[in-house]
Amino acid sequence: MKYAIVVLVLVVLAYLVMNFNSRTAELSHLTAEHQIVKAGRDSRIQTKSALEAQIAYATSEAAVNKWAYENHMVRAGDNPVVPVQSIQSTSISAPKLTATETPLSNFEKWLMLFFDLPNP
Repeated sequence: MKYAIVVLVLVVLAYLVMNFNSRTAELSHLTAEHQIVKAGRDSRIQTKSALEAQIAYATSEAAVNKWAYENHMVRAGDNPVVPVQSIQSTSISAPKLTATETPLSNFEKWLMLFFDLPNP
């Protein structure tokens, strides 16, 4: 009878150890998953704050002024200047330059070949 109690106690202890082991494995798995979710949440919070900053700038007066400046708009009271080409002006075309190569003598060609000189 005494051995039966000892065996029963050992079985219960083995069950408790296995149960504890499975719980600690699950805890480590859930902790790792928690860290991944937390990193994703932090990333989304940073993205949200960046987007909120962009929205705040887009609805500001400075953004409207920049957009108007880029699209060549004027404010009330401004005098826009529009360049107009003169009718009398004539366009002068630039002369085209052509590069002419001076022919090399055979002696110069041989010198360049043997002494590895660059082309003049």
